[in-house]
Amino acid sequence: MRRRLVDSATRGLLFLTTLAGCSLLALILTAVVGRGFPSMSIEFLTREARDFGLDGGIFHQIAGTLILTASAGIVSFPIALGSALFQTEFLKSAGLKQALRIATYTLNGVPTILFGLTGYMFFGALLGMGVSWVTGALILAVMILPTVQISVLEAIESIPAHYRESGMALGLTPWAQIRSIVLPQSFYGIVTGVLLGLARAAGETAAIMFTATAFSGAGIPRSLARPVSTLQTHILVLAQEAVNPKAVANAWGAGLALTALVFALMLSALWARSRLRLESHR
Repeated sequence: MRRRLVDSATRGLLFLTTLAGCSLLALILTAVVGRGFPSMSIEFLTREARDFGLDGGIFHQIAGTLILTASAGIVSFPIALGSALFQTEFLKSAGLKQALRIATYTLNGVPTILFGLTGYMFFGALLGMGVSWVTGALILAVMILPTVQISVLEAIESIPAHYRESGMALGLTPWAQIRSIVLPQSFYGIVTGVLLGLARAAGETAAIMFTATAFSGAGIPRSLARPVSTLQTHILVLAQEAVNPKAVANAWGAGLALTALVFALMLSALWARSRLRLESHR
């Protein structure tokens, strides 16, 4: 009887915590969609902002967010893949593997504002890049590197042992095994890791606020040294004009656009993890 009561209480507690989490997400989405949808239009998405965002649209902000996000993914992906392959295919020391894994998880827990501060000191000041979209892209690349690397590493380590054994029986060299077995069989994890990393980069504000973005007047960058305007900083600026209904409405509209971008990347990652994994094991 006591065991049944404990079991029922545990199930009830787990149900309530799940319900609380889902309710909070539903509340946030309802608020963003309900307040942001009235501002949505083709003109809002395709026109440039004017008067510090009080008029016009968010075209340049969307473009700047995509530029930073895509550039961060392009920089971080080969580093994450190379590190994961080195740890799984060439590194033999179990202690060193564990140390590298702990270091990766630790890096993933560093506050993002510290990435921005340290990144600006190194890329912006020491290397002379200043406040530019390249500085922001490199900072975001370092920030999402643990997310991408952990996902790729777990995908490679989940490959069944008989795949490698078959490759060794055929006399494949380590590089041939990587090309013919490891990369095809872990493709789902690579795609998932990159998409999750891009989703995190797309929603980041603190790391790029004073390193890559301009609060107004920035368009499509025509050189590596130019800053960009992003949805994150645009929302921040408009939110400070709380007494102006137009500014608040545009902030919610930009928030809905940013939410849609992040959710699109996350849903793509979920699709890749379920669909591509099944195809890799056929």
